[in-house]
Amino acid sequence: MLIRDADATRDAAACAAIYARSVTDDVASMEEVAPDPAELSRRIADVSARYPWLVAEIDGTIAGYAYASQHRVRASYRWSVDVTVYVSGAYHRRGIGRALYVRLFELLAQQGYYEACAGITLPNDASVGLHESLGFRPVGVYRKIAFKFGAWRDIGWWQRTLRDHVPGESPEEPR
Repeated sequence: MLIRDADATRDAAACAAIYARSVTDDVASMEEVAPDPAELSRRIADVSARYPWLVAEIDGTIAGYAYASQHRVRASYRWSVDVTVYVSGAYHRRGIGRALYVRLFELLAQQGYYEACAGITLPNDASVGLHESLGFRPVGVYRKIAFKFGAWRDIGWWQRTLRDHVPGESPEEPR
């Protein structure tokens, strides 16, 4: 398996295909219309300007992807990120999500980020298990915050420290 930076032109169609299932057939995403490859290309380019967007490639096929994004707009949150991972159904339970996240967390720590947050539509035992096995801890649940497929959905939030905080020391700006 090769984990590499996503290319907005080359990888958009594969990422869009992987993501579409989470939009149209599942509640992993709260989007209601699956974005097309052109929109995914735009998103990859926008995110990659500041944060990592990685793909896992197996024998020339994109098996999954992971990326980080801004946690909140207010300036004091700039050392924290939201993270997400999606793996093609054909490649579930092969360690791809874990491998993508491990590399993503390494890159984020190198860039100067301290905390990673992940939102998970509940229930989702597989995603909760993956995140908790990688050091995420639950921090709260937004109850009935989203309505999709005829039902109100809870979104749980998990948080993981990427690097040590030094008390009394101002952090360097993330790069």
